[in-house]
Amino acid sequence: MPFPVSHKKTLLALLTVGLFFSGCQKHHEAITTYHYDNLRTGWNQAEHELTFEKVQSAHFGLIQNVALDDQVDTQPLVMPHVDIPTGPSPGVHDVVYVATEGDSVYAIDASSGEILLHAKFGNPVPTPLGCNNNGPNVGINGTPVIDREARTMYVIVYSLQGGSPEYRIHALDLSSLTDKVPPVVVSASHKLSNNSNFQFNARFQRQRPALLLSKGNVYAGFGSFCDFSANASRGWLLGWTAGTLTPLAANQLNDTQATSPDSFFLSSVWMSGYGPAADPDGNIYFVTGNSDYSGTTYDGSSNIQESVVKLAPDLSKVLDIFTPSNQGNLDQGDTDFGSGGAMLVPPQEGGTPHLVAAAGKDGRMFVLDRNSLGGYTPGGPDKVVTQANIGGCWCGESYFHHKIVSSGGSNAILWKIKTSPGVSLQNEATSAGIGGAQDPGFLTSVSSEDEHHPIIWAVSRPDNSSPADISLFAFKGEPSSGGTLDTLFQGPAGNWPNTGGNSNLVPVVVNGKVYVASYKQLRIFGLH
Repeated sequence: MPFPVSHKKTLLALLTVGLFFSGCQKHHEAITTYHYDNLRTGWNQAEHELTFEKVQSAHFGLIQNVALDDQVDTQPLVMPHVDIPTGPSPGVHDVVYVATEGDSVYAIDASSGEILLHAKFGNPVPTPLGCNNNGPNVGINGTPVIDREARTMYVIVYSLQGGSPEYRIHALDLSSLTDKVPPVVVSASHKLSNNSNFQFNARFQRQRPALLLSKGNVYAGFGSFCDFSANASRGWLLGWTAGTLTPLAANQLNDTQATSPDSFFLSSVWMSGYGPAADPDGNIYFVTGNSDYSGTTYDGSSNIQESVVKLAPDLSKVLDIFTPSNQGNLDQGDTDFGSGGAMLVPPQEGGTPHLVAAAGKDGRMFVLDRNSLGGYTPGGPDKVVTQANIGGCWCGESYFHHKIVSSGGSNAILWKIKTSPGVSLQNEATSAGIGGAQDPGFLTSVSSEDEHHPIIWAVSRPDNSSPADISLFAFKGEPSSGGTLDTLFQGPAGNWPNTGGNSNLVPVVVNGKVYVASYKQLRIFGLH
């Protein structure tokens, strides 16, 4: 039976609206977590605006500069179509959220740069324990995470309460930046090998890695401040139930030994701000740093320093581990494996489909089988799928189209993952050096339109100028005939006067814009 004319008009209108919103969705993507997804690939494959030609044209550049209250060590997050009923411009906005070391969270219009909301959650801790790394204030140090369906942002705030440092986890409403439930003080206890209880102490623990939202839980890693008070600081991974902020019954303490030769424990989770990753089953992956500088305390169970760790979602059990055979030397030289994060590679063809890539200060990037990480082999050789030298890595990898982007030293390197006859890495191209006067390595992200126009984005560490400038780079993700990654764009992206504290800055590319947060500012790049 044919539709009446009025019904046809209604149907046509609905289809038109549906196509309109479908088209809007293409151009209104969200970035709700560190490095874009729980695998930590850093890849936005739905970027329709920023093509090679447009990015290298005179039409691409800085369009807004937004003043903030303090240094930013977190990655910006982006949410489309947020209804903000109060403030200077009530209404629906595409919003970029930025958290600062001043214990502030900003909601900023993603195009105009107008500050829509600014919430402050206390007074940050000045130079904790005298450590100037990522100082002088420490407030919100780890990148928050957004639950898109619940319209909730989870953030951990470090502040002085009655003169003492304290961590609180908040669940904030995206439309108001107010608490949806009362914030919870971060606390934990774990039994050591002598059956004594070791208590989490916010004075000595640093919450630096990005937060992870997975399978209904929020997770956070903790390390130390400059390795100071190493007798009281140890690496933790803690979790809370999303929504209620109820702490999980179990937690992970990476060093449960009661004694060490130098009362130096650590085995921190810091990863230059990279977030713990999660696989589709909810298992959690992270990398630990150094422990006792005698190089003798590793045992793979009660102390798991210098290791990639696979952890059960309920934090009750270490499921697997990989530790380089020279872990003792890494400890002795303060050459942390844990200076970089663990990136889970999307499924590949062949007999080893599930891979994880991780690199540390000594510049070796290991590619592991995440179904069997490889354990520890005293004296070697390490049981890895493959490995490559990438340069010193205070960094983390990115991924696109069966390729890994490493960013050790001062160059981005493009590695093709070959899966036959076995997994190997083919060095396809290397970028120009991006400079910088801090520790080697930097962080990247990738944008593309499906299989087209892959662009590798990077933010340099500060140079030796005053006030220590940083730059945004865009490299063509298709190798040139000379085996190079051609530079499409390079431009000033802010500054970083705290040269003693590493600028672990991640460029966020979405909806035709690039967001770079740095010292007291957010810069928005796009097409004029």
